[in-house]
Amino acid sequence: MAKEIERKFIVINDTYKALAYECCYIKQGYISTDKESTIRIRIIDKDAFITIKGITIGITRNEWEYKIPYSDACEMLDNITKGNLIEKKRYYLNHCGYKWEIDEFLGSHAGLVIAEIELKEEDEIFPLPVFVGEEVTGNPIYYNSTLALIP
Repeated sequence: MAKEIERKFIVINDTYKALAYECCYIKQGYISTDKESTIRIRIIDKDAFITIKGITIGITRNEWEYKIPYSDACEMLDNITKGNLIEKKRYYLNHCGYKWEIDEFLGSHAGLVIAEIELKEEDEIFPLPVFVGEEVTGNPIYYNSTLALIP
């Protein structure tokens, strides 16, 4: 079982784009958005995954992710997900030895840009890039599963 320790921040400028080493398109939907267990279907470019996440304690939660057939993911997104699909561009970059993922939301959430960093320990200290603003870790408004339910 994998543990996810993640912090999230509002992005305040677009300097991340010039620093990114990769960008991909993501489309995702949720089968379950319960506090105790979130089940997500995600397509990243032409690869598809199902992800199950447990309850968050502090900033840590259990996470299981498995690759699934692309056609199955498309069918699930079309037929069994709750709410709206989330579409976004994800930029990957390194800053001072840390990998950052920056999600630029599309569609009804266009204009929202969130930076995420995964850590090894909850109390880990790390330098913030210049594009990072207010921390929103733990604020449910910024959970992708919440955004899927808000048109």
